Amino acid sequence: MDGERDVFAVRVSVRGYETDSQGHLNSSVYLQYAEHARWSMLQAAGIRQSDLLAKGVGPVVLETTVRYLRELRAGDETEVTCAFEWGAGKTFRVEQEIRRVADAVVAARVTAVSGLMDLEARKLVGEPVEYFRALAGDAEVLGTGMGMGV
Repeated sequence: MDGERDVFAVRVSVRGYETDSQGHLNSSVYLQYAEHARWSMLQAAGIRQSDLLAKGVGPVVLETTVRYLRELRAGDETEVTCAFEWGAGKTFRVEQEIRRVADAVVAARVTAVSGLMDLEARKLVGEPVEYFRALAGDAEVLGTGMGMGV
């Protein structure tokens, strides 16, 4: 993850009903934790879902890879990080880690390729970073500064 700036993170406690028959966090729930962290990051930047809808756009995930490294169990406190990696074009990457707080062990790494869809045209918009910059009260939370690889 990007060491040049603070990495955004949220805490999530593993709830018993999220575990599978082996007693560890169900694989699909890792994706829910990642999604929660992405929306929390947007909110911390000052972007609400309703702001995006008012502009006629919405974020979409085009590809997701989850690398499961360690198990999580009910009661574990986790920290879910989130860093957007901006580039030229219609897509951007989201790099995330899900760590157990007690020992800082990385339980999973989630990498996603995302875009911003024009909800009327049903096509990706060009340069999604510009939409996020325009909507954000604090765009630096999203790493959208000119020195951040845009």
